[in-house]
Amino acid sequence: MSAYVSAFELFSIGVGPSSSHTVGPLRAARDFARRAAAIDGVARVTCTLYGSLGATGIGHGTPDAVVAGLQGHEPETVDPADVRAAWTTWNDGDALLLDGRIPVPFARADISFAPRTRLPGHPNAMTLRALDAAGGVLVEETYYSIGGGFIRREGEDAAVAAASAPFPFATAAQLLDVCDEHGLTIAEVARCNEEALRPEVEVAAGLDAIWDAMAACVDAGLHADGVLPGMLKVKRRAGAIRAQLDAASAGGGRELPGEWLGAFALAVNEENAAGGRVVTAPTNGAAGILPAVAMYWWRFLADSGLGAENAVTPYGELVGSALLGLHGADPVAADAGVAASVAEANRRRGIRRFLLTATALGSLFKANASISGAEGGCQAEVGSACAMAAGGLTAVMGGTNRQIENAAEIAMEHHLGLTCDPVGGLVQIPCIERNAIAASTAVTAARLALRGDGSHYVPLDAVVETMRQTGIDMSTKYKETSEGGLAVNVVEC
Repeated sequence: MSAYVSAFELFSIGVGPSSSHTVGPLRAARDFARRAAAIDGVARVTCTLYGSLGATGIGHGTPDAVVAGLQGHEPETVDPADVRAAWTTWNDGDALLLDGRIPVPFARADISFAPRTRLPGHPNAMTLRALDAAGGVLVEETYYSIGGGFIRREGEDAAVAAASAPFPFATAAQLLDVCDEHGLTIAEVARCNEEALRPEVEVAAGLDAIWDAMAACVDAGLHADGVLPGMLKVKRRAGAIRAQLDAASAGGGRELPGEWLGAFALAVNEENAAGGRVVTAPTNGAAGILPAVAMYWWRFLADSGLGAENAVTPYGELVGSALLGLHGADPVAADAGVAASVAEANRRRGIRRFLLTATALGSLFKANASISGAEGGCQAEVGSACAMAAGGLTAVMGGTNRQIENAAEIAMEHHLGLTCDPVGGLVQIPCIERNAIAASTAVTAARLALRGDGSHYVPLDAVVETMRQTGIDMSTKYKETSEGGLAVNVVEC
């Protein structure tokens, strides 16, 4: 069976602040609303949040997401404003439009919390019930939010997104073998698997849409200020750093790519913490790493000769003025237009290669270990994202398949054992800064791998298995429950 997970599942456009605590519960509640709305006589709906969802759900906006999902909203299209405080500001007794069409009386107490109860399927569990007027259960479903916005309904086999993948692989070693056998790059293997699910033009457009959403999130975060929601009153910093860097550049100073890299990551995770539009990559808590590294390449490396010429993938080449619609135009203007259009096209193709490479690597972590902080600690979220970003950057810098695997191994190796201990149950401290540090680690890992020939002592598969074992051994209090680490050693003000 292939480990491959589609890029359009691994990178899903949703809302903050958490893929497992916000996006997953919203999807679960949406699914339940469809089922319950098909039954006559529903007079009440309830939800119980277990384990990690119960422990840090309020800080992550879980009950707000449940209300939004019950109302029929989807993570990809919902206005973030319709999720924020949907439960927190609910007027008890108001009618909730189940599935967006059936009025059902609802109160805040209809969502309950059971943080000490852990269901066997996953630490992130929730049970939804639809009751009749006498309190009898009409339908009951238990869902597990298994990380990255993915959900699994109890009693239902996990869907295999890549069942029809023409190039299946279950391990990094198998992935490299497939590449060798067919003379393909890792990105090309992923692209072929995607095109088995949807037409080529849709794959290209979908990857562009993911990147556009990532870039929009970076831009929004760089131009926002104020204080993030929650009791910690964390001040946004990305906008101030952007202003400082812009001023330095305008004053004749040299650009500082490393500092911009950190600002990009902070921008995304501040937007996430504020409940804004964000791309799960592969989780919300780690959502800043891949966009930051990709934006670093886009802004500082793509046109420098360091990777742009290696970023071409077969999504239709743009070569020559005639193909660009500039035939017969003023030669100087046409040349400038061609140059700009080709540069943009090269960047786009590079980003697609970046995302496809990251998808193949992320699939390995999801299938063979975990991308859920509640299951494996922050190593499963930030560590996986760092490895994916390192591999993606290596790919667009012209690295070989084995250099890509080496970069991912370096990045993941140095996140082993990283705990998930958010202060106050909010995806803010240490999560926001952790993304900036991991983005820098990803760039370092890529540079180290590119300086070698791809051969190395520790294979990526060994690091993935080590991450899995470490997650099993890690105490529950260090896995998104806010019961250990910084969460209990920092005084909340």
